[in-house]
Amino acid sequence: MRSTMASMKTPLFLFLLCVLQCAVCRDVTLPTGPFYRVAGFPLSVPCVVSGYEGPRTQEFEWFLYRDNAGGRQMGVVSTRDKGFPYTPFQARVRNGEVRVERDSGDAVRLVIQRLRAEDQGKYECYTPSTDSVYQGNYSGSITVKVIPDTLLISFTRSLTGQPVPEGAELTLTCSSSIQSEQLTHLSIMFGKRGGAEAPGSGAGGGEVSTVREIISIDNLLGIVPGRSYKKRYDDGEITLEKRNGVGGQDVYLMKMRAVQPDDTGSYFCEASQWIRDPDRSWQKIAQRTLDIGNLTVQQIAETLSVTSSPRGEVTLQIGSPLILTCEVLGLPPEVNSGLLVQWMKRGSVSSDDVGSGGVEVEVARLSTDGVVSWGDDLSRASGGSMEKVAEGRYSLKLFSARPSDTGVYRCVVSVYAGRSSPGPSTAATLTQKSEGVTVNLKTKDVLVSAAALLPRGPLLKRGSTITLICNATVTTTGPAQVQVQWLRWPIPAPVLNRGQGSAAAVAPSEPPVKKLTQVAALLHNGVADIYVNGSEISIDRLSAVSYRLRVHAATMEDQGMYVCHAEAWGQDPHGGWYNTGVRAESNAVTVYLYARAADLLLIPLVIGVSSALFVGIVIIATVTCCFMKRLARQRAQK
Repeated sequence: MRSTMASMKTPLFLFLLCVLQCAVCRDVTLPTGPFYRVAGFPLSVPCVVSGYEGPRTQEFEWFLYRDNAGGRQMGVVSTRDKGFPYTPFQARVRNGEVRVERDSGDAVRLVIQRLRAEDQGKYECYTPSTDSVYQGNYSGSITVKVIPDTLLISFTRSLTGQPVPEGAELTLTCSSSIQSEQLTHLSIMFGKRGGAEAPGSGAGGGEVSTVREIISIDNLLGIVPGRSYKKRYDDGEITLEKRNGVGGQDVYLMKMRAVQPDDTGSYFCEASQWIRDPDRSWQKIAQRTLDIGNLTVQQIAETLSVTSSPRGEVTLQIGSPLILTCEVLGLPPEVNSGLLVQWMKRGSVSSDDVGSGGVEVEVARLSTDGVVSWGDDLSRASGGSMEKVAEGRYSLKLFSARPSDTGVYRCVVSVYAGRSSPGPSTAATLTQKSEGVTVNLKTKDVLVSAAALLPRGPLLKRGSTITLICNATVTTTGPAQVQVQWLRWPIPAPVLNRGQGSAAAVAPSEPPVKKLTQVAALLHNGVADIYVNGSEISIDRLSAVSYRLRVHAATMEDQGMYVCHAEAWGQDPHGGWYNTGVRAESNAVTVYLYARAADLLLIPLVIGVSSALFVGIVIIATVTCCFMKRLARQRAQK
């Protein structure tokens, strides 16, 4: 039995030793062939060695077995012997056309820069031994097929180099075809070369040539925009389409909807031929580039001008029509651009300096699709117009000028070059303002006064009706009306403490404005506006100069300091009413609400009932406690 087991261990040991040796033996690996490559274009074949002994940097030798050489090998190039190449390759190795490039110490690739028809055959990669024992494989081979170059590329129209206006449409065409017995694919790319400042070049940096891929059709017929052009492609401003051409050549058409200054540069078309290797990867085997020409984009900012008329200063009577004209010049006629025209105004009648007072606000605008909209003063929609009177000329008309129309007017034009109907998120190509036109109005002398009072009567209590009177007068020539507004502030603490002695008092005219509450207003046309919803309020006109505010069923929230604002309105020659901008503020009247008798009796009643309940509970508890103690003593004696 022991001899049998010993005889079985010997073959098993030999088998394991063989497996271990094979696991660490030398192995030379090349890609699976064959490779189909195009004459005149590069060939790159990788070769990797593993499982070796010795230095990490291994040597490599490449041999070629031509199809018509009868199996004879030909030395191509070696990493250790400069005299290794055979005569057909010696000159090509010396000038670097044929070379070995190292990826690492044990991985290289054979590179033939310009493949020739006679380079077809089987290539062998051999690694001289550095192992202590000769085992494994020391070479690998791959077949390379050289196919003729049939890639053609052309264009139908080149760029002339003449300046193209910003916003114009650019169309480039490129034709290409391949005729191959192998299944190959074609890709087309449009690109641009231009000068750009090198990042981080600083003051001493120059200019470097940059190549940008605009858009392409890849080898799988997918549209791929360049990284710098992706947004424009997503917005539909750059397109690429394939059309059937004559003579078997396909025509590729690239369109730029609106060129930009950054589009200045030299344009080219690049056609590439692709093949799928046995490892299922796509390889570029041929490529041709065709220069289409140079493009120079002329910026609109260099030619655009926006002017407004009349120029300088305009002085009008109130009620006279105000007509302003905006003229836009310098837009290229061949470019269909959208224009957004706005009239802006800075300053008002209440400003001390008309030219600089207030903020700039929009009066009206004419959108790119011809729609007119008005700014904050919506009443101007019926009292004015804005329109395009001719090509490049836009007018603003205010039929009856008011004091609030004074200020400095500017025409603001936003140009959307090449985009007649831009989207809401589309940025304007350029925005330019005209010089300011100062509009002044001859106004009448207006004097307004206002006085507020609380009529004498019984003390005001919660639930009473508060009545306030505002006496407002206007001194001027011609018809006039007064617009009255009541406002309320909380009672300051010192006044509130003194209010126990009187129901109303005259307070300073500058109460704290941080807690302002609008109560009600009587407009110049007789319409009443009530702003406080929690109270029953009415406002009316008692006489030509007297206005009354009543707060019914007053609550504690209605007490405070009341002020009357009076504003003068005049009438223009056309019968329309306008705000003169003259106003007056009355004195402040303090309204304090006293507690009612029922409210005063409620507190003692609540305190008395609560005290009686407490005393009763204490008495009951004391009697109960004493009775229980006495009962306990009697039981103990028994």
